[in-house]
Amino acid sequence: MARKPKRDLTLEEQLARGPIDLPFLMLVLLLVGIGLVMLFSASYATAYYDSNPPVSNDPLYYFKRQAMFAIAGIVGMYIISKINYQTFRILSFPALGVSIFLLMLIYTPFGVTINGVTRWLNLFLVAGPTFQPSEIAKVAVILFFAARLSKRDTEKKKRFTRRTNLGRFLNWLEKIGFLELVPYGVVLLIVLVLVVFEPHMSGTILIMVGAAAVLFVSGINLGWFIGLGSVAVLGLTVIIRFTDYMTRKMNLWLDPWSYPQEGGYQIIQSLLSIASGGFLGKGLGNSIQKFNYLPEPENDMIFSIVVEELGLLGGGLVLLLFALLILRGYWLALHARDKFGTLTIVGITTLLAAQVFLNIGVVTNLIPNTGISLPFFSYGGTALMIQLAQMGIILSVSRQIPAPKKD
Repeated sequence: MARKPKRDLTLEEQLARGPIDLPFLMLVLLLVGIGLVMLFSASYATAYYDSNPPVSNDPLYYFKRQAMFAIAGIVGMYIISKINYQTFRILSFPALGVSIFLLMLIYTPFGVTINGVTRWLNLFLVAGPTFQPSEIAKVAVILFFAARLSKRDTEKKKRFTRRTNLGRFLNWLEKIGFLELVPYGVVLLIVLVLVVFEPHMSGTILIMVGAAAVLFVSGINLGWFIGLGSVAVLGLTVIIRFTDYMTRKMNLWLDPWSYPQEGGYQIIQSLLSIASGGFLGKGLGNSIQKFNYLPEPENDMIFSIVVEELGLLGGGLVLLLFALLILRGYWLALHARDKFGTLTIVGITTLLAAQVFLNIGVVTNLIPNTGISLPFFSYGGTALMIQLAQMGIILSVSRQIPAPKKD
């Protein structure tokens, strides 16, 4: 029986099968690997002393679950990297709609409250996996903004009649770029309102940072960033001033030692953990703070265990790896095939950079506690998979970067 002739690949299929960016991939895998090792060390004692199900004194509980999600996430990252990234342009609007719907579900019985805040969603209404819809919203907003703004240079400006005051006013708004920003402002406002009332201040900040990065690189006038940034700062100030939850966080940040048993305990123990590590650390696995001194060391405060065990040198190397990953991401953005690829990478990379900065800032008490995790390190299976999916999108764009011309 004769074989069917192979179908010639289209140009788009050939582009999507280009070489993956190995430096970026290796940095991601290295951070995930180090993150798993440090999670194992940081969570061992916590799991060993926890007799409640499903942990049941299993010292490997957190590590096994995180490793399982890491493997699934890496496979997903590879699959996503094989997809032509132009597909994400098409999916950007449906993804935004789904993320808004999931954020709305938080305010229904599907929402899960932990430590007094409702940020998680359990779609099964029984004991089972939970996730934060804000993690999906961060990526969805970036993709939606990148998809629309990538066409900015080819779109014609709106023209209104000059015969009426309204028409002249609309032309003026179009001239200063206000009308162009309206759809982005409406989308951002809807998402932020749903997130800020969870309350989830760190999620609110990250969504704004990701969106602002895409808008800035797309060429939006700098004056709008100054004006809207001032409004955002004013809004955050009002929220902090008139929200008991945020006011309490500010007081704890300014003087955690005045509240040693009322919220300041965690940051105090984090600082003690970092200080006790010295330059070379106590050695991998030799942390003292993880033995029921530092609350939940496998989550937001995992970096303090990294410094305690690996010292300032080890913590600095981890930050160096993050810095190299972020710089490589921006390099890929500069060399992307089109504007959509550039904007997408810039948004995701800036999101990663902001998350790392905010987490380290909290652990060292540089900024108030925002309840944000350290990418690739903190415990959280769904968050890790979403982070690796974001890296997959960047790798997908990297496959279509034009090869350098030979002399």
